[in-house]
Amino acid sequence: MAHCLLHITGLIFGGVGMVGTLAATAMPQWRVSAYVDGNIVVFESIWEGLWMDCISQLGLRLQCKLYDSVLALPPLLEAFRALMCAAVGLALLSFLAAVVGVTYSQRGPRATSALLLAAGLAFLLSGALALIPVSCTGAGIVRDFHDPAVPAPLKRELGAALYVGWGSGALLLAAGAIYCHCWC
Repeated sequence: MAHCLLHITGLIFGGVGMVGTLAATAMPQWRVSAYVDGNIVVFESIWEGLWMDCISQLGLRLQCKLYDSVLALPPLLEAFRALMCAAVGLALLSFLAAVVGVTYSQRGPRATSALLLAAGLAFLLSGALALIPVSCTGAGIVRDFHDPAVPAPLKRELGAALYVGWGSGALLLAAGAIYCHCWC
């Protein structure tokens, strides 16, 4: 009974982490314009994401533009896109493997335990893949925000997608830990 409860908990953590990783990948709020130097009246908010930039004017009108060319992107952004897409794909595969392993855990314990171990390792890997670009982006934003050489209009703050990415990465790591613990 305790194993069944742990399997279901791991499945819930993995499913929520998978959806969160997909949401963080698609959200344009990775880097959000910062209001510094006593700038009270602001007419525009700028969002920068992996796939597009958005400008909100007075909170009434939102315009988003996809990046024109993949070749014109900075190499770091291309790498972050690839890591997040790999994390989403691996999280989806590990979630499906965990569903199959939990479903058939009563029939053949030896085969399903290997499947649950594979799902746990894949959850751990997908969580690490999701945390790398999110944490690197967050560290870059904090570094640039405190750098006096960066002009105030170019300073950015942490966006909502980073918080979603950190939470979903943690859930994926927790799901992987649960399935690896159940295998032991």
